[in-house]
Amino acid sequence: MDGLPRNLVPGPTNRRQRTLKASIGCVGVGLHSGLRVNITLQPAPPDHGIIFRRTDLGIDIPARFDHVVDTRLATVLGLDGASARIGTVEHLMAALAGSAIDNVLVEVDGPEPPILDGSAAPFVFLLDCAGTVEQSAPRPVIEVRRPVRVSDGAGFVELRPARPGDTGLDMALSIEFDAPAIGRQAYSLGLTPESFRQELAHARTFGLAEEIDQMRAAGFAQGGSLDNAVVVDQARVLNPAGLRMPDEFARHKLLDAVGDLALVGAELCGRFTAHRSGHALNNRLLHALFSDAAAWRVIAAEQLSVEAA
Repeated sequence: MDGLPRNLVPGPTNRRQRTLKASIGCVGVGLHSGLRVNITLQPAPPDHGIIFRRTDLGIDIPARFDHVVDTRLATVLGLDGASARIGTVEHLMAALAGSAIDNVLVEVDGPEPPILDGSAAPFVFLLDCAGTVEQSAPRPVIEVRRPVRVSDGAGFVELRPARPGDTGLDMALSIEFDAPAIGRQAYSLGLTPESFRQELAHARTFGLAEEIDQMRAAGFAQGGSLDNAVVVDQARVLNPAGLRMPDEFARHKLLDAVGDLALVGAELCGRFTAHRSGHALNNRLLHALFSDAAAWRVIAAEQLSVEAA
């Protein structure tokens, strides 16, 4: 598992793990499968983490970076030697991480959660409706100790130690597309439940009109539509209502990064920077981080506060 301990529980801390007060679910269409999917979010005990249960197959798949088996157009989880997979997990994972929820059993009766409106906002709404409860166990924190960087051509992602006084995750991302409707955009924020809800949650997934036929021929985007994705045709946004915000594209890429980084299974303390990145680079970054034992450590949140003072 690239050096990552399976039990990430530090000493006493003033931040506790959280789960849901009640079960909640919904029905929708999978973005890539096009199938009607039922999803139910169940409360889970301390140190359970996020686990996806394929109820149609009777198989549980932990939401961990070392279970990522595909990163083409989505983050897909699977088990070694098993054909069972759960795809397009990044929006739900972002909603859980952005809402600081640690322990949930996600029951899905198909190959991916529903795409809903293409953002994380509907999942945040479900979490709000279910409510959250604090648990007795301390919340694990992974502190980045030295820079880790991976690249692919002009694209790169990196994690660096937090600035003095910071105890969370600072994020900055930039994108660059030939399509004039997107062009060059950048967005940054300090990740908190408030900033995620206000600045990232509503940003929708997007695609280029010229690539849709090719994606569908390859078995992707079977459930995609203007109801669940922003579609760009060069200088035009094809969605009748347009964009939710001018930099929705960069915000959504940052939302995806929140979901992909949540697969560490703990809170991250450090600085994340990315340019022209995606699911593959995000996953490679986590493997690089945990392959270097000197690049990270598990630390109690109250110790972070003391050291930052």
